[in-house]
Amino acid sequence: PKFDASTVWNSNGITITDSNTVGASPFGIFINRNNTIYIPGRTTNGIYIWENDNINFTKKINTNQWTQFSIFVTSNGDIYTSSANSPFTINRWLSNETNTSATIAYSDSNSHSIFIDFNNTLYFTSTYKHKVLSKPLSSSSNILTLVAGTGVAGNAPNMLNNPFGLFGDVNFDLYVADFDNHRIQLFRQGQQNAITVAGSGSLNVTITLDRPIHVVLDMEKYLFIVDQHNHRIIGSNKDGFHCIVGCTGSSGLSFNTLYKPSSMAFDSFGNIYVADEFNHRIQKFLRLNNTLSKYL
Repeated sequence: PKFDASTVWNSNGITITDSNTVGASPFGIFINRNNTIYIPGRTTNGIYIWENDNINFTKKINTNQWTQFSIFVTSNGDIYTSSANSPFTINRWLSNETNTSATIAYSDSNSHSIFIDFNNTLYFTSTYKHKVLSKPLSSSSNILTLVAGTGVAGNAPNMLNNPFGLFGDVNFDLYVADFDNHRIQLFRQGQQNAITVAGSGSLNVTITLDRPIHVVLDMEKYLFIVDQHNHRIIGSNKDGFHCIVGCTGSSGLSFNTLYKPSSMAFDSFGNIYVADEFNHRIQKFLRLNNTLSKYL
């Protein structure tokens, strides 16, 4: 979505679903252009799908994988998930063959984020090996390209320390939530050295991050960050960074607090959905001044 300078969100969230449906500790969430919501169950063997603003999920894909972290859905409806169980596979569930999957890639560590760009290139984190890998989806080979990081933990411009979230923009630049370096790194296409755009070591430090775990961009490339150990969502605009959700300064179970959130997604109206991991729920925070209407 695209936001104007006066955009605000309701500080009180609405619980969309909880552990009674999707299981404990939900981690990933994806919302497509039609506002269909996809949530992988970490402690249940399923991917849960909400269509057409239904209160209850309308479809469940049985995965037979008890722990799934991340999820990405392509424009043709194919679903990609990462398994936390060895051998740490990236799996594809075809839109027209639900409950049938194929292994697309093997990681050498847990993958906490998946992203697919406009060229159908798959990117994923190898979190505990401190790197980001890629491969063309057109290739049947498991030969992977090292995109970011060195495989060794560090805080130099070419290094990462437990990277979690990924987001790519239209220029094929890659943003990485560098969890244990408390920063967001921007890797320009083809560059091994990153620019720190938020958090520790950034040129213009306007926000302090404590283990950022996920990052997304809006239409104008402003950053929105899941600042996990500060239990909040950070947004940016032309005036810099500011807290927009979970701004009490502490964790909690009330409607205006979060407890170690893990990921977020926008719907096309600019409402924010948060996987509130340690509260075992998905929260929706309504955009209040929807002056720019719907953006796809």
